[in-house]
Amino acid sequence: MINRLKRNVNENNLFSAADLLILAVSGGADSAVMTDVLAKAGYSFVIAHMNFNLRAAESRRDEDFVRSLASLYNTQVYVENVDAAAYSSENNLSIQEAARILRYSWFDKVRQQLPANPNSEKKYPDVKIVTAHHKDDSVETMMMHLFRGTGIAGLRGINAVNGKIVRPMLVFTKDEIRDYALQNGLKWVEDSSNQLDKYTRNYFRNQFIPLLKNIYPNVEQNLYANLERFTDTDKLYRLTVDQKLKKLQQVHDNEIHIPVRKLKKEVAWGTLLFELLHPLGFTSGQVEQVILLADADTGKQVISEQYRVFKNRDWMIIAPVAVENSAYHIIDNTDAIVQIGSSKLSLELFDRPAVEFNKDKPGVPVETSNAIAWLDAGKISWPLLLRRQKTGDYFYPLGMKKKKKIARFMIDAKLSRTQKESAWVLESAGKIIWLVNMRIDDRVSISSSTVKILKIRTSP
Repeated sequence: MINRLKRNVNENNLFSAADLLILAVSGGADSAVMTDVLAKAGYSFVIAHMNFNLRAAESRRDEDFVRSLASLYNTQVYVENVDAAAYSSENNLSIQEAARILRYSWFDKVRQQLPANPNSEKKYPDVKIVTAHHKDDSVETMMMHLFRGTGIAGLRGINAVNGKIVRPMLVFTKDEIRDYALQNGLKWVEDSSNQLDKYTRNYFRNQFIPLLKNIYPNVEQNLYANLERFTDTDKLYRLTVDQKLKKLQQVHDNEIHIPVRKLKKEVAWGTLLFELLHPLGFTSGQVEQVILLADADTGKQVISEQYRVFKNRDWMIIAPVAVENSAYHIIDNTDAIVQIGSSKLSLELFDRPAVEFNKDKPGVPVETSNAIAWLDAGKISWPLLLRRQKTGDYFYPLGMKKKKKIARFMIDAKLSRTQKESAWVLESAGKIIWLVNMRIDDRVSISSSTVKILKIRTSP
């Protein structure tokens, strides 16, 4: 078993013999065996244990056992006590989800705070968090994903590597781990909550899979084999999907634009959409709605918790959900710097001779871009008002002597829905002088009689 673990670690590059490992130890048989195997394999590690205080005396017993385990292996132990029930209630989460968030966020905090050399004797090239998930856990995850709705990636079960989190025990079954513990006289503690079928994973483990064994006696071996096949299938599948998505996507700032006609020429294009959208928080049902957008009118949309997809002419556009409410900023002077979303707006006042103009285009500064507005300071009244654009807004676009509604200007410019909704305008004495990052108002443009020039710039 030790040789199998070392081979798995090396073949999948989980960590090196020189790394420091933080073992996530609950005190159960799985983590007790993981600790023993890694110790005998010669790896350096410390132990981390989170007490969720969900089982009163039993939780304290687990903590005491883990502390004794650290003493047995002569290593350092980190223990964190949390009120998982309160965190679950405050954040409207299930106990399991609350515990997962608390556990992994704390493990990462330990990883970041842990000295590279806890004993002041040895330097470690990297620090990894190691959990005791095994093959049965991965099979249960695969089945839960299957019934909940998933793509190929969900059928490969639990990933062996997730950032700094590694799971070297995935090559072992639950029975192999138990046999090792008994043969080596290891001690562990039992978590009574593992017998409660109210938790989805426990129901699969205690009820569903045993029921299947009545029909298919070799179901566990078949599921193990399927898990390996699905993992290999996903590697091949991912190569093709990534290549096709790379050719389809056009990235504009924080948006992804997908040409509908090109998309629909792809084989299984609905599956391509699923693979693109599922990591962004879209459920299987929402992806089905997105597929319908391909034939929908402009403006139709589907929204997930953080992103939305909407139809804009011949495009599907994926953009973050706007989290800012409409805001107003009063700008009193040229020293002001205003934060708007992920950008800042700054102002500078120049005498005309200090501005370099284009020789071929008199009156046009050399430095030009949509992110810069050059305005005649003498035509501006203070304070200025920076705000979100709203229905009915209009201005006189540079070069035009007739007014134009902001909404129509943005339609003619073929802006996406999110670009329209996130647009800002700058007002002076009740008139819009700049549609930010797009066009200034002709009424405040620089002329031959301009004495002082106001430069307004937006930047990341």
